[in-house]
Amino acid sequence: MSADLVTWLLTPISGRMDHELPAWTAWHGRAMVAAWAILLPLGVLVARYFKVMPRQAWPDELDNKTWWHWHRILQTAGVLSMTLGCSLALGRAHDTSALAQCHRWFGWAVMASGWVQVLGGVWRGSKGGGTTAIGLGASSEDAMRGDHYDMTARRYRFEYVHKVVGTAAILLAVVVIGMGLKLADAPRWMVAVLTVWWLALISVAGHLQRTGRCIDTYQAIWGPDPIHPGNRMRVIGWGVRRHSRESWKRRMGGTEYVQSIEDKQDRRQS
Repeated sequence: MSADLVTWLLTPISGRMDHELPAWTAWHGRAMVAAWAILLPLGVLVARYFKVMPRQAWPDELDNKTWWHWHRILQTAGVLSMTLGCSLALGRAHDTSALAQCHRWFGWAVMASGWVQVLGGVWRGSKGGGTTAIGLGASSEDAMRGDHYDMTARRYRFEYVHKVVGTAAILLAVVVIGMGLKLADAPRWMVAVLTVWWLALISVAGHLQRTGRCIDTYQAIWGPDPIHPGNRMRVIGWGVRRHSRESWKRRMGGTEYVQSIEDKQDRRQS
């Protein structure tokens, strides 16, 4: 890497050689980038493409909660980082330019979207599908009832809002971060690194989408059997797929996939 390129990367976007920021501005930017460029997008990626893990023997092995635990950890950390970043800017931002005004309003929209996701998760309803503790007095039939298993109107509303708001928030956050970099006159290397990072995320997501890994949450939990009520309803979300046992095995590598699963099952039994 030449010295000229290093100098260019270290120079602020405007080309000015002097670049000083108040501490609150720097930490506001770091917290927001950590939230909306790293933690929250990774949480979305995990939830969308890893409901069935790569070596999981689906549909014989159902409801692998690895994706759920990581989704919850990443989204919680992201929302907390976002909230911290927002709190650092309260009462301190006095730039009245059009760009700064847009950054603030769009930033508040992103902030609200993040908390809508949190509050919406609280009101997503019960799960059901036999996951209720029958030993606590519920009958087998009662244990099957639940907002998710039955795909009630409440669950439908939650899934639509959760997916639409989440996607819109991530896309808007990219714009807000870009505005923030411009307002802070950030070094060019930051723009370059974030651009490469987002392109990498898009590339990974595109590959996982093409290989059919965006499986319906309902199927990931309860399998493809049409006896389950949710499998007889319209799938929710763009690009979300449903699979039969056979189509899943074909997508995951045909006989090689079957052999790897059988080997895994043999190791468990031995």
